[in-house]
Amino acid sequence: MIQELLLASNNEHKTREFTRLFPGVRIRVPREVGIEFDFPEEGDTFFANAHGKAAALHRMAGRPVIADDSGLCVDLLGGEPGILSARYGSPAGGAVLDAPRRNEYLLSRMAGMTARGAHFVCCLVLLLDTERFVSAQETVAGVILESPRGSRGFGYDPLFLLTDRGMTMAELSDADKDWVSHRGRAARRIRGFLKESEWT
Repeated sequence: MIQELLLASNNEHKTREFTRLFPGVRIRVPREVGIEFDFPEEGDTFFANAHGKAAALHRMAGRPVIADDSGLCVDLLGGEPGILSARYGSPAGGAVLDAPRRNEYLLSRMAGMTARGAHFVCCLVLLLDTERFVSAQETVAGVILESPRGSRGFGYDPLFLLTDRGMTMAELSDADKDWVSHRGRAARRIRGFLKESEWT
């Protein structure tokens, strides 16, 4: 069983989440091993971005890497923001909006919409070597509220209502979020593969 993974991210929220999602595995970030890492997410799918990040960091570090690309897809916006979720509403070449302003932009795009179905997507890629990797992609469905609720989570979590629970992602405990979320579901698939495989 792999004991340590390098996470292809500088996001502190994701680092904490991955640490919970992979118990027994030490999750490290590039700066901890002396690497400045900033990958341009220019792929046209979640998988392209996740695999691209994993491959780029592996070339720099030469050790097992896990990477994800995730985003929110709103039905009546044709899947927006999708793979552009982290940069949604930002001017071309300009500074990336922070999460509250991205949420405000999304709500402005959805003004007047009564059908507010959406889903989160997460693609995970675990890469051991250039041609040795496994990927899992999962989703979770919900609706977009007209105003944020909850103080947990990050990104679009305060707007994303899980209708079967009556709570937003930002209202869930860490344990509940890890169980129901797109990232939690994808992580369980990767963990299951690791347990059943002989990857070292």
